[in-house]
Amino acid sequence: MSTKKDGHAEIIVGIPSYMEADSIGFVTQQVDRGLQRYFSQYRSLIVNVDNNSEDNTRDAFLSTPTATSKKYITTPQGVKGKGNNFLNLFKYGKTQMSDLKAIVVVDADLKSITPEWIKYLAEPIVKGFDYALPRYSRHQFDGTITNHICYPLLYGLMGENIRQPIGGEFAFSPALMSYWMEQKWLPSTRLYGIDIFMSLNAVIGKFKICEVGLGAKVHKASAPKLGPMFTQVVTTFFDMLLSTKDQWMQQAPGRVKPKPLYGLKRLAPPQELKVDLRSLKDQLRTEFLSREKLLKKYLSEYLYRNFSRMVEHDHFEMNTLSWTQTVYQLLFAFDTGSRQVKSDIIEAMKPLYFARSVTFDYETWKYRIDYAEEAILEQSLAFASQKPYLRGLYLGKGCGVK
Repeated sequence: MSTKKDGHAEIIVGIPSYMEADSIGFVTQQVDRGLQRYFSQYRSLIVNVDNNSEDNTRDAFLSTPTATSKKYITTPQGVKGKGNNFLNLFKYGKTQMSDLKAIVVVDADLKSITPEWIKYLAEPIVKGFDYALPRYSRHQFDGTITNHICYPLLYGLMGENIRQPIGGEFAFSPALMSYWMEQKWLPSTRLYGIDIFMSLNAVIGKFKICEVGLGAKVHKASAPKLGPMFTQVVTTFFDMLLSTKDQWMQQAPGRVKPKPLYGLKRLAPPQELKVDLRSLKDQLRTEFLSREKLLKKYLSEYLYRNFSRMVEHDHFEMNTLSWTQTVYQLLFAFDTGSRQVKSDIIEAMKPLYFARSVTFDYETWKYRIDYAEEAILEQSLAFASQKPYLRGLYLGKGCGVK
């Protein structure tokens, strides 16, 4: 424990940002209060790792009154990407390694962060855990890449119950930070792929992981959307997941244990979020028509015809079993295809992901959050039960699986 004499930082809180001048001041104030209230015995530092924002994010951060020291780090002009911000944070953390005990990261657009979030995230790391991930209530229409791809695949294939692997709020040990820096960084890792890169490597490296109850996450929420985030997250996830196929393919489906839970045990209701389903359907149809040939090529005839009929009749029922088999067929095609095929697979997946999101929204729009969470867990159980289906795809093509 520090006596607060001069030396390197012992606790660092990083705030990655791009164009967050309107919100970063509030987040910085809450971080400062948390550090002063719960970790006053340690040397602490708040670090804004920015993408050279043009909206005065830097000045908004540095001008926020705090008792804790602050530091601003930016990528060069024209260099964007959340992963590049994290890499800058890791590089700076390496310069503090002689004293560093814990690193916390929180999003710059949070509206619900409290000083207690810093306590809940940092405490497990100080006490010996390597990685603390968030457990918060989010509307079932929020976090759709997590709900329908990341969480069920982690649960179903790797037997890992990590509810928010790309949640945005994390805490980690210097040892895990060093491990991340030693791994292979894909181009997508330097962008939105960074969160899943961190979580998967923590699992692969067998680091000590826990979850932390934070209450409701209120931020600039978004409904299901395409674009760079989907491509970068799913590309990173598929590539890393398949790199450890020999390990998880051997594991028989079984009961998946939850991680130790710290922080809040009961979570508040999530923020309200409305979704324009008509707009989602229109985008879905556009995506389908531009990728119809790819879908016909990579999906089984049954799944392709079923999905094509949904689009034709404007009635979407991408049920859990169809979604599970769809993801597994595309994951197999991604694994056995060329570099160009891999890119095509991710593009082909977009309208299918939209269809699953629309179906799920219809099914759960009047559910309470706890019921919606049960539905998300049931989907993950389906991914686990269908694991032999994925193995069968390899065997059917004469591909050896250990």
